Amino acid sequence: MKITVLGKSPAWQDADGACSGYLIEAGGRCLLLDCGNGVFGKLRAARPFTDVSAVVISHLHADHFFDLVPYAYALTYSREAQLARARPVLYAPPGARETFRRVTSAWDAEELIEEAFELHEYDASDELALDPLRVRFHEVPHFIRTHAVQVRDGECSFTYGADCRPNDAIVTFARETDLLMLEATLEQPEEEGCRGHLTPAEAGEHARRAGARRLVLTHFSDAHDAAWARTEAERAFGGNVELAGERSVYEI
Repeated sequence: MKITVLGKSPAWQDADGACSGYLIEAGGRCLLLDCGNGVFGKLRAARPFTDVSAVVISHLHADHFFDLVPYAYALTYSREAQLARARPVLYAPPGARETFRRVTSAWDAEELIEEAFELHEYDASDELALDPLRVRFHEVPHFIRTHAVQVRDGECSFTYGADCRPNDAIVTFARETDLLMLEATLEQPEEEGCRGHLTPAEAGEHARRAGARRLVLTHFSDAHDAAWARTEAERAFGGNVELAGERSVYEI
């Protein structure tokens, strides 16, 4: 299984960067996990977008789904998509159809996304069989309903924590995963209100508790001190930690 980072930014894009998006490949299957701002252009630079057979969205914040809009236009009008008869399956959380319609109805294109993709709203208990990949979900606490996602290829596993505050759910879900990718949005915990994100140290602690074999930090700004973030995470994790970057590739 090969994972390519198309975008790792938080809610605002890095300079020349993109928000959340990860291309997962195994056995000829191409799966796109999240499709935030700027991701579609990065996908096109990596490989033909018509090769993607399925898209999975972790939650309905714009930085995780907004590039479904240009993606849908390409599927609807581009010559490549028409020749390939491309219509990827789109797996999104409950309420996705209403959210997508509300966004695109602003310019009278209410059904743009659901006509370009084969849209299915998943439940946290669902398991997707995308031969040879298997995908399962686990709800994690964030500001809105959010799902961590685990992708398996045989005995190999990649677990993506999506966006979350400190919690036990991701520790249980990611138990002994081969590669755990956790957000590290914050330099310091939120001081007021409901928490929604992790610091690098918190990401390292969660990965250690889960017994993850490898940890990659993602969803952080290019304004952060990368060396500091790695050191904080490694101290809590007790091992080497990698930082996601544009076009970073991980193989399991």
